[in-house]
Order: sequence, then structure tokens, then C-alpha cells
Amino acid sequence: MNEQDHLNELARIRGLMDRSTRFLSLSGLSGVIAGVAALVGAYLAQEHHKALYWAGRGQLLGSLREYLPSQWLTAGFSEHVRFLIIDGLVVLAVALLGALWFTWRRSKRTGQSLWDASARRLMINLFLPLAAGGLFALALLINGAVLMVPSATLVFYGLALLNASKYTLDEVRWLGLSEAVLGVAAAFWPTAGLLFWAMGFGVLHIFYGGLMYLRHERDNAPA
Repeated sequence: MNEQDHLNELARIRGLMDRSTRFLSLSGLSGVIAGVAALVGAYLAQEHHKALYWAGRGQLLGSLREYLPSQWLTAGFSEHVRFLIIDGLVVLAVALLGALWFTWRRSKRTGQSLWDASARRLMINLFLPLAAGGLFALALLINGAVLMVPSATLVFYGLALLNASKYTLDEVRWLGLSEAVLGVAAAFWPTAGLLFWAMGFGVLHIFYGGLMYLRHERDNAPA
């Protein structure tokens, strides 16, 4: 074997090792779909707030600091919170379905199982911080600290991605870092939480999802 043959063999072995330890079938298109869903959800949340504001049923942004836990059940406040919870759950459902569909489609093309050992490690490392973040965000809602929820969700989501990134594509690490930094910034500007949330879950998902697609999927996409 000449030198080039040795290099090719090393590259093949490295590829096999990566496939056994990292889930490489994660689709960038799932990130794009999640980002679009998040932007639509943020737009609907903003429009719902405007409708409540002009109807005189609650001034939630800018003056929310004046609300105390004893005022948690005021009409406009509770209605907006209910809308935000439903809106967020719908966005999450669309994002998960998109991730499942596009990743399943790519796994068929790459020949990697959708639920192998690397996929299980990825899910465990991703969902443990996400579960903690979800409970923390729920506690913030119950105690009336609604303005801090976008920051908390961004930070915990970023930490979850960082924790899981060692089991998948490298772009996930940079997405996680970007989400965490944006979440910390949102904590210092809570009245703009919805804007930060849209940037993190919307714009960053579309950017990094598109980057993943261009780097890892475009050349292998079916004609």
C-alpha cells in the first residue's frame, strides 16, 4: 500500500469510529423547520399581546415588573400566559415532528439507524438539561416571573445542546454556545425577552440548520 492508500484507510477507520460514537444523521433541515415555527410562534405571541393591550385587558410588556404574585390571576395576565404556554407547546410539537421526519429521512440515506447507541446517548444528554430547564421555567411562571422565562429557556437549551454536542455534528456545539450567550444577554433585558427568544429559537436555528445542510447534506441530497 502506498501513502495515499494508508491515508484513505485511516479516513475510513475514522469514519467508522465516528459513526459508532456519534449520531451523524441529524438533519439541518429539522433546524430550519424549528426556526421557522419559532418565528411564527413569536409573531403570534406578539400579536396576541397587542390585542390584549389595546383591549385594555393587561399591559404585559414594559410594566410587568409591577405585577406581584398576588396579581397572578388577573384576567389579561392569565389569558396571555395561557396563550404563551399553548403557543410554545405547538411550536415544540412542530419542531419535534420536523426533526423526527427529516432525521429519519437522512438516516435512511446514510444507512445509520435512527435509534442506535449513539442516538440514545445523544437523547439522554440532551433531554436531562431540557427537563431541568422546563421545570425551572414552570417555577418562574408559577411565581409570576414571566419576563425571565425566555432567558431561562435559552440558557438551559444552550446547555443541553452543549452537553449533547459530543455525540453529534460539531455545529450543534456552536449553536448551543450561541443560545446560552443569548439567554444570558436576555436576562439583562427582560422586557425584550420575546425578541431574544425569536432570535435564539428562530434565527439561530435557521442559520445553523442551513449551515449543517450545506456542509453535510446538500451533496448527498436526492436529485
